[in-house]
Amino acid sequence: MRCHTRCRIRAGLDSAILKKIPRFSFLVLILCSLALSHAFAATPLDLPDLSAMVDYRPRTPLRVFTSDGVLIGEFGQERREFIAIKDIPLIQKQALLAIEDARFYQHGGVDFKGVARAVIADLTGGLKQGASTITMQVARDFYLTKEKVFSRKLTEVMLAYKIERTLSKDQILELYMNQVYLGQRAYGFSSAARIYFGKPLKELSIGQAAMLAGLPQAPSSVNPVVNPKRAQARQRLVLKRMHDLGYITEAQLTQAQKEDLHVRMDGQSYSNHAQYAAEMVRLAMVAQFKDETYTRGINVTTTLINAEQDAAYDAVRRNVLAYDQRHGYRGPEAFVALPADPAERQKLVEATLQQHPASDKMLSAVVLSAAPQSVRALLANGDEIVLAADGLQWAAAALAPKAAAPKPGSVIRVQQDGKGRWSIAQLPAVAAAFVALNNQTGAYRALVGGFDFGASQFNHVTQAWRQPGSSIKPFIYSAALEQGYSPATQVNDAPLTLSHAETGGPPWSPQNDDDVYEGAISLRRALAQSKNVAAVRLLRAITPQYAHDFLPRFGLDPAKQPVNYTLALGTGSVTPLQMAGAYSVFANGGFQINPYLIQKVVDTRGTVLFEAKPVAVAQEADRVLDARNAFVTSSLLHEVTVSGTGAAAQKLGRSDLAGKTGTSSEAFDGWFAGFAGPTTAVAWMGFDEPQSLGGREFGATLALPIWIDYMGVALKGKPPYPMAQPAGVSLQQGDWVYDEFQGIAAKPAIDLDLLERLKNLMDAR
Repeated sequence: MRCHTRCRIRAGLDSAILKKIPRFSFLVLILCSLALSHAFAATPLDLPDLSAMVDYRPRTPLRVFTSDGVLIGEFGQERREFIAIKDIPLIQKQALLAIEDARFYQHGGVDFKGVARAVIADLTGGLKQGASTITMQVARDFYLTKEKVFSRKLTEVMLAYKIERTLSKDQILELYMNQVYLGQRAYGFSSAARIYFGKPLKELSIGQAAMLAGLPQAPSSVNPVVNPKRAQARQRLVLKRMHDLGYITEAQLTQAQKEDLHVRMDGQSYSNHAQYAAEMVRLAMVAQFKDETYTRGINVTTTLINAEQDAAYDAVRRNVLAYDQRHGYRGPEAFVALPADPAERQKLVEATLQQHPASDKMLSAVVLSAAPQSVRALLANGDEIVLAADGLQWAAAALAPKAAAPKPGSVIRVQQDGKGRWSIAQLPAVAAAFVALNNQTGAYRALVGGFDFGASQFNHVTQAWRQPGSSIKPFIYSAALEQGYSPATQVNDAPLTLSHAETGGPPWSPQNDDDVYEGAISLRRALAQSKNVAAVRLLRAITPQYAHDFLPRFGLDPAKQPVNYTLALGTGSVTPLQMAGAYSVFANGGFQINPYLIQKVVDTRGTVLFEAKPVAVAQEADRVLDARNAFVTSSLLHEVTVSGTGAAAQKLGRSDLAGKTGTSSEAFDGWFAGFAGPTTAVAWMGFDEPQSLGGREFGATLALPIWIDYMGVALKGKPPYPMAQPAGVSLQQGDWVYDEFQGIAAKPAIDLDLLERLKNLMDAR
């Protein structure tokens, strides 16, 4: 009998009547359904089991954090962060109930008064009001579709009664506030608070709480990212309801209406300063957990330090843009023909600029009019901006009357300073990377794989094999120490030609970058000044094969390095990460490290799935380099930052800096690799398709400024870390030498004639 009645309702109403009746009649039918529900109360319909609600397990995304708890990445269809009802602020609950279900704590799942009020409003043309309670919405979201048919509404009502008998009011509200969709892929109020406002739910103002409360009705069209005006209108309605119900005072209402909500227009719940690192974590988790990665609620804590990651990101962006500024404005990114009709023009601008997304604070815009002293442009959000003369100074040459100026329809980049003034900009063509490691444990402290992850996901830290240039030289010098040479050993810095017999090919004449040759100089000065010819002479003295066989001690891949004299000039290939690990061997006294990024992995219930057990390098059995060698080579690298090509680092005002610049052949790559205390960091700059960075560009102008800017933050407030002198090394005539090589000269001078050697000997005495 029950089945016959149910089938007749569906056949009689679903297919015929509901397609023709107006909305108010539909609400009348809801009243009928309420009456019918009492008839079925004793013998309810076949309703779904509520186990999914009782044991609520939301599809929670993979989330990635810094070591100090800052969210840096979120991966999954649903961006969700569960929050217990006790932790949801009262004002947020009041804002939601005010607009969605003011009698939630009074009704039994179905609000008869609310339905009647909605019907009356429909009949009288008043404010449109929903008839569904929060409990009914929970029933629909968990088990039903949103199709407006009578049978579904009846089931929804019956489910609401069942839910109210099974769960407490707080449990129902908790489910709703964690499950409801709020736009921008955000599910639940806690996630939405971070996505729209970049802060926890408990820190929201009344105005912000009201904004979120207005989203469930139409999250795709009234959220403040998609449509700020509609979102504000909805928020004001919520605030009025809160005031009418006595949740807020008149003064609070007025203040909330005037409040600047500070909506994050990028719709992110996290900063985008660590996207390359977050992507590394994602790939590792997918390899381990497959598709469960995006739904299991896995939280990964990395070793990154948020302040240092931000410093690295800012350093890369700032110095890449500085290089780009030095090399001039290249012109607009694209061009479109603008329609005369304003509406059509705005539509075309929006579509065009979607293909040129923002890069952090650099926005794309379409030029409306252009002159040497003023440019008007339209942003994607419809705002019209003016770039005055000061904001166009950098691109003045391109805006000159005879130049190919950005004409109307040109797609350009703009950015705004702290005073609200707009200036012209451009996306750089050059690439860059930066990585910092704890040289005692191998933990990543910061990682920036490129200028803009949105533009290119290629991670230059781990994937870019580039020529290291002179940054390879310390490993040649380190190898020479093992053969009895010392920092005081004299080498002839004079023009050199290697014969066919030595090169196995055409004769070769290496040259110093500055074309300056000093004659007899110490190895210490030769490295500090990055003398190419001196490095080749040193390599010839110890042989390329010996130096090549020495490189694996530092984790460098010998297959990527040549076994010839060009090895001294860095013609092989390394990655920035590999270089960071290699320089760490000097920094930590002679041990290889294994870089690691993931510190801890837990699931949504807090179960620890993985935890790293870092151990600082100290076991003599693991030593790859003599402690004396690491100490002496570090002293040479310190000299580079005091009197050599890295002397600009002295602006940091520290006595414990060490490192080496590197510029590859034809200035295709610029490097700086160095360390201070427990931190080793490497900066690199170059074009993805190798080309010269410029005749006046070197590692000291390209990469060193990035390193300095980062280290200024990483070392701030920390005392110097002097390297302890190991046993077996002593000062002789003002420089370090192994004790067993004590004497007038551990090794003869390199390529100096007899008269030069005697002069040097007399000078030393």
